[in-house]
Amino acid sequence: MSQHQNRLDELKKTAEAPDLWSDRNYAQGVMKEISKLEGIINTWQSLEFKLSEIQDLLSLVGEASPDERDLLQDDLNNELGIINKEFESLELGLILGDEYDHRNVVFSIHAGAGGTEAQDWAEMLLRMYLRWSDNRGFRSQILAINSGDEAGIKSVEVKITGENAYGLLKSEKGVHRLVRISPFDSSHARHTSFALVETVPEATDGDINVDINGDELRIDTYRASGNGGQNVQKNDTAVRITHLPTGIVVTCQNERSQSRNRESALRVLESKLLDLEIQKIEEEQAKLKGEHVQAGWGNQIRSYVLQPYRMVKDLRTQVEINDTDKVLDGDIDDFIVAFLRNTVSV
Repeated sequence: MSQHQNRLDELKKTAEAPDLWSDRNYAQGVMKEISKLEGIINTWQSLEFKLSEIQDLLSLVGEASPDERDLLQDDLNNELGIINKEFESLELGLILGDEYDHRNVVFSIHAGAGGTEAQDWAEMLLRMYLRWSDNRGFRSQILAINSGDEAGIKSVEVKITGENAYGLLKSEKGVHRLVRISPFDSSHARHTSFALVETVPEATDGDINVDINGDELRIDTYRASGNGGQNVQKNDTAVRITHLPTGIVVTCQNERSQSRNRESALRVLESKLLDLEIQKIEEEQAKLKGEHVQAGWGNQIRSYVLQPYRMVKDLRTQVEINDTDKVLDGDIDDFIVAFLRNTVSV
């Protein structure tokens, strides 16, 4: 606690410098860290106050009548429930301390082999993450979507804006497996489908090693189209950018003007190039640990089984949840928190 207070005092002195805003990105970083530390300190103080109230209630229980004791017990249970939620929130805030955790996130979902079945699964995952984002009060923006031939989606690119969005969703990077009775199979056979989720922190001005040379880009424009023929653009407003040195391809079609789609696509490209730099650093660090696992098709992280039984199991943390409907409706925090705790403890 004293360490956080000392850091806060140091940042507040920095914030008083008259030339602070000469570097806007640095200044924003300082103010954001001040806000985060103030939140942590205020939460600790709130917890200490509530714990003192519980001690007062406990001292009254022994002197109370049986009826009063029951009422006091209810009050204690309510207070303990509130404290537990605040403590879990505080713990999560402390865990999310990596350099890019506080940023917005750009994530992609790619349907695996299997045609319509896999594309439907990719759309189910998209719905799950959008619901999760809404439940947290975050803002979601679909940047580009490639619809399936019959149903579902082949791929989608989404930006989620919110505090620690990347730090939370980085746990979802990897292959997600679905087992169910296929609604597209007249014989009602059981099918297994796969989808790949990729997450990158949103790049910001001043990030190291993400400068883009215009000569290394191929920019194509095309006509954007919406699902079911809706919102079809009459002009070539959608933009596809290929980064020639890495082969990374990004698209954006959600804006009505080509220039804004180009700007958004460039920002996504910067984010993916930043992620490459992060991976390089992680690979160097992993050499010391002797292990490194890429989020590729061979590395399944979670199974969603709807038939012959119902269960969602994370293969990294062994967390299992039987209420599959709740999970697919966006309630994935148990998986996220378990992954983050496991990462810190490693």
